[in-house]
Amino acid sequence: MVVDKFRLNGKVAIVTGSARGLGRGIAVGLAEAGADIAGVYNQTDPVQTQKEIESLGRKFIGISADLRSQKPVNGIVEKAVKRFGRIDILVNNAGIIRRRESIEFTEKDWDDVMNLNLKSLFVLCQAFARRVIQQGGGGKIINIASMLSFQGGILVPSYTASKSGVMGLTKLLANEWAQYDINVNAIAPGYMATDNTEPLRNDPKRSAELLGRIPMGKWGLPEDLKGAAVFFASDASSYVTGHTLAVDGGWLAR
Repeated sequence: MVVDKFRLNGKVAIVTGSARGLGRGIAVGLAEAGADIAGVYNQTDPVQTQKEIESLGRKFIGISADLRSQKPVNGIVEKAVKRFGRIDILVNNAGIIRRRESIEFTEKDWDDVMNLNLKSLFVLCQAFARRVIQQGGGGKIINIASMLSFQGGILVPSYTASKSGVMGLTKLLANEWAQYDINVNAIAPGYMATDNTEPLRNDPKRSAELLGRIPMGKWGLPEDLKGAAVFFASDASSYVTGHTLAVDGGWLAR
């Protein structure tokens, strides 16, 4: 039965930025499909995420790590494996954004965003792949891209650069790691109701402009990413790799 290919029973997923927003939605969605979750967080404790996942009968471990540095990366993989015995799925969701005119953009704002959104993502992909190759059986990597993987945007130069890099890196890793049965794909959320878009949603003029371009006429919710995440994490996508899927309410089609 095709529905069986979407089940994640016995799988273990590492989800970064799991305490809130898109990360929490994805982590809960994977748990609903049967996966146990290692939820990486920084400042916000993932109490609600853990509660929702354990209410489903799945296991959860919270791993504190500041991914603006690459130092915690190996520890994340080690802690997940120590708790669950293996890892099967990696979701690179953690990210930040800095808004400022490019002519005034600081080096720190550039480095902070690039270090978290792209450099740590790559290093965590490496650590995950090394473990998956060692344990055998293949694995699934899901990177969180953006509408600005496709478009330029305004006032967010480092974010645009990082998310464009995420889409390119997803293709490269898919090419290199297919030989190890590791699928590497990305999800590009549209304009979602998260902390990152709060300044836009609180600006009546900008919010109206954005909603006017979205054919569905509404902001997306973290729950809207569950289906795409389960698809990419499961055997249902076994012949899909190197792809970036837009979940955007039709934004890119406009």
